[in-house]
Amino acid sequence: MATDNPGQATFLELFFDLVYVFALTRISARAFEDLAVDEGTAHGWSAVTGGGKTLLLLLGLWSVWQGTAWVTSRYDPRHAGVQSIIITALVASMVMGVAIPRAFTATGLMFASAYVIAQVSRPLILLVALGPHRYRRLKLRMTIVFAATGVLWITGALLPTNPKVVLWTAALSVEYLAARFGWPVPGLGRSTISRWDIAGEHLADRYQQFFLVALGETILVAGLAYSTGPYAEGHPAAFALALATSILLWRIYIQRAGQILGEAVGKARHPANIGRSAADTHLVMVVGLTAVAIGYELVISHPMEHPPVAWLAMVIGGPVLFLAGRARFEFEVFGRVSPSRWIAVLVLLAATPLLVHAAALVASTTAVVVLAAVAVADARRAHGRPPEAAAPPF
Repeated sequence: MATDNPGQATFLELFFDLVYVFALTRISARAFEDLAVDEGTAHGWSAVTGGGKTLLLLLGLWSVWQGTAWVTSRYDPRHAGVQSIIITALVASMVMGVAIPRAFTATGLMFASAYVIAQVSRPLILLVALGPHRYRRLKLRMTIVFAATGVLWITGALLPTNPKVVLWTAALSVEYLAARFGWPVPGLGRSTISRWDIAGEHLADRYQQFFLVALGETILVAGLAYSTGPYAEGHPAAFALALATSILLWRIYIQRAGQILGEAVGKARHPANIGRSAADTHLVMVVGLTAVAIGYELVISHPMEHPPVAWLAMVIGGPVLFLAGRARFEFEVFGRVSPSRWIAVLVLLAATPLLVHAAALVASTTAVVVLAAVAVADARRAHGRPPEAAAPPF
């Protein structure tokens, strides 16, 4: 069942990714409702709590996708057992996406049940399929952890909103910490992540593919927001800026580190360590892209309005998060960070207090100009030089 080189992602894996285009649009739609339905809400504490709840749902989606990606990078994705894991995760993710808009009210049990099924079934299927394998004890510990946190997920789904948020946050925290520390279970020990065998290039490709999914979601949101009209003053410009932003985000990601993550993982002494680090990095960038998509919808819908702070958190905070994640990504691949990354972050943060007094279209324009400057700096640094080789600090 194990494989040294799964090669490129299978058709089923790419099919699985398509579900996340839909799921991420539901995340954006839910956040947009919190920020745009009531102007008073956008200025108040509800915007913060709503954003926190939306982030919780996004982290749940990411956990299911990431767990599945690691399975296909450690075991043969063409094996029937692994394919059953992917299909189960696909169906569960689709159900979670459908439940997202009302996950803290009417569809909480739907979201929690789908999440628990995806998380528990994955190690359980591997536990049965692996037989006498050295990773069998690890899968047993993972099953125990997800079964225990599953109680919190299901119990929380049956409670009102505030206790639901508390229990779901606790469950997700336990799962993330357990993964970080090798899935420790009393009496069964824990694992050292650096000793895990993975096909590094396959895992790198999977993270790059998910980044493209998140980037595609930004384009989809921009197109849907603009297609509903009205095509009045500022709307075409807001749409054009949204497309320009997506193109610049792609350009910054792919230049050069985004092209050779697989090479960096292959050069690392412990590929699982850089794989875990890349997971965190891509999570930050995906959260940034999700915020960017929400910003698109807000600016396209209200291009000439003065943006509340909560709106600027999306329009400006999204690119800031992306650049922060991209800076760490560059360090993972090359062991250094280009000055343009942190300079751009500082410029965006410094401009934020001034943008409160300008139209939302101005904030979007500022983000585009700063991102364009980063892309130009990248191009100038690479011009006339041989392609830089990966030099991971792991």
